[in-house]
Amino acid sequence: MKVGLVLEGGAMRGMFTAGVLDIFLDNDIHVDGIIGVSAGALFGVNFPSRQRGRALRYNKNYAGDKRYISIHSLIRTGDIVSKDFAYGTLPCTLDPFDDETFINSGIDYYAVVTNIETGKAEYVKITKGFEQMETLRASGSMPFVSRPVIIDGNKYLDGAVSDSIPYKKFIEMGYDKIIVVLTRDINYRKGKMNALAIDLMYRKYPKLKELLKNRHNMYNESIDDLKTLEDAGKVFVIRPSEPINIGKIEKDKEKLQAVYDLGIKDAMARIYDLKKYISG
Repeated sequence: MKVGLVLEGGAMRGMFTAGVLDIFLDNDIHVDGIIGVSAGALFGVNFPSRQRGRALRYNKNYAGDKRYISIHSLIRTGDIVSKDFAYGTLPCTLDPFDDETFINSGIDYYAVVTNIETGKAEYVKITKGFEQMETLRASGSMPFVSRPVIIDGNKYLDGAVSDSIPYKKFIEMGYDKIIVVLTRDINYRKGKMNALAIDLMYRKYPKLKELLKNRHNMYNESIDDLKTLEDAGKVFVIRPSEPINIGKIEKDKEKLQAVYDLGIKDAMARIYDLKKYISG
């Protein structure tokens, strides 16, 4: 039996996911594969590397640092998240990522990226975190505030643009049990994006424009479909028990802690049912 874990993105709402995953570590929850998108991919790597608390720690430590996530970085580099600091200095030196444990975890890890020229989602297997840091960066490169990440001559942005909640990929791959961690509460539905802003920003990429203009429909249909699958016992969903009100580049350490604590609380409330679902 193969167990898959799907991690939605959501920028700093990902602190909820970080809390959930730390409870999974505490309870020795075993999964065979993980597929993460955007912040889900970036924070989710700490589960195979078994680094409890790391995602919360470095985000709180550097939330106010203009070298990390800031308008200063956006103006200076074109990326609101600094490539050199967030994907270099921080994981290599300041709060080292345990790539060796990640590599030897036995978990198949996938990051979702959006090819902005084809308009297609690509599901890239991450076997070595440091060597594939650009793929992880591409998965979390939010539209409008990030430059496209070029990998092998192709241009990529945030995987959430093309597949916000990639549970269907694990169904396609034959996973028997699928756990989905969402970062929006059960009542949330996505609204339309500004069409004029999309046209102005991405006039050279018609496939990407189409995705962005239709993203709210794709997302809301996925949420409805997930609820149907959840009610039928085919997937297990952990979602915030209340709306998360936090900025995409939140700098308030108390707010970051509160969202993480909500993940801890909501995961603890569901851990018995989760173990039953996996073993059933």
